[in-house]
Amino acid sequence: MSAVLLDKERAALVVVDVQEAFRKAVEGFDDIARRTAILVRGAQAVGLPVLVTEQYPRGLGDTVDEVLGPLGETARLPKTVFSAARADGFDLGGRDQALVCGVEAHVCVSQTVLDLLDAGTAVHVATDAVGSRRASDRAIGLERMERAGATLSSTEMALFELVGRAGTDEFKAVQELIR
Repeated sequence: MSAVLLDKERAALVVVDVQEAFRKAVEGFDDIARRTAILVRGAQAVGLPVLVTEQYPRGLGDTVDEVLGPLGETARLPKTVFSAARADGFDLGGRDQALVCGVEAHVCVSQTVLDLLDAGTAVHVATDAVGSRRASDRAIGLERMERAGATLSSTEMALFELVGRAGTDEFKAVQELIR
């Protein structure tokens, strides 16, 4: 699938396993959590559905507070499969684009992206909101996703694609988030 701009009418944000147990294990986790929270707030500002998964929450804990804060009562989808797309209850709600972020790049994030691509979904990966315990695993995970057809992006790039123009309330909300 060729690269296409994110469209707020077609996209959903998929947050994969940004959980407390990874805080000390994943390189740069605090920044990943901060960027994920910006993506969540930005998605809310433009009206995107937000799906949040948790890998084995009994063992790995809840989604971190930074990300949960803006979500309020948004349901989290517990899973034991690595690909969020294979979890019971996973549903993009008819959207054919996904903006994906989370942990770990080479396992749950990449398997989710590969399954979404296989299903015909255009996938953008916010690379600055994706991590792994080791930099080499993150790099190979991102490379594999890109080679499979995912578009590598950043938090700011994705949010401004979704906004599409300056001078709107959505633009002002996103601009405030990324400052």
